[in-house]
Amino acid sequence: MFAKWLRENNVAAGILTVIRVWLGYNWMSAGWGKLTGEGFDATGFLTRAVENPVKGPDGNMVYSWYVSFLDGFALPNVELFNFIVPLGEFLIGLGLILGCLTTAAMFFGLVMNFSFFLAGTVSHNPTDIFFGFIILFAGFNAGKYGLDRWVVPFIRKIVLKKTNEAVNNAV
Repeated sequence: MFAKWLRENNVAAGILTVIRVWLGYNWMSAGWGKLTGEGFDATGFLTRAVENPVKGPDGNMVYSWYVSFLDGFALPNVELFNFIVPLGEFLIGLGLILGCLTTAAMFFGLVMNFSFFLAGTVSHNPTDIFFGFIILFAGFNAGKYGLDRWVVPFIRKIVLKKTNEAVNNAV
């Protein structure tokens, strides 16, 4: 019953819009600060995450696979991360504020939140993850009062047309 309300109700869409815009502002301002500031460099963050991994009560690494990823891929390609992190944060925020491709923006926001979390940064990530999952679960209704009202039907129409063409060509 709650799921149906969250995914279909106009009042829920209004509440989701407020949450979406608030999260979007946080994402966009974080990205904008990195894009326009003195220059963003993730080297220190990544190095500290590798040197001081999240440990359980027994003192062992909890996410050794993630530390291996950071050490073996992220640090050697830090310039790529210096580009995609601020740009990603900004675009996630823009998508959420405008309500454009809302579920995609929120999915990638959650990926980034979990990445920060796995690296040992708690900060506001639990709150962002909680509200992010609500937006993601609500689906189209989260972007109903935004550009998704027009963008999603347009994309569906294009995909349906391409699918029909592919089926007709295969026959």
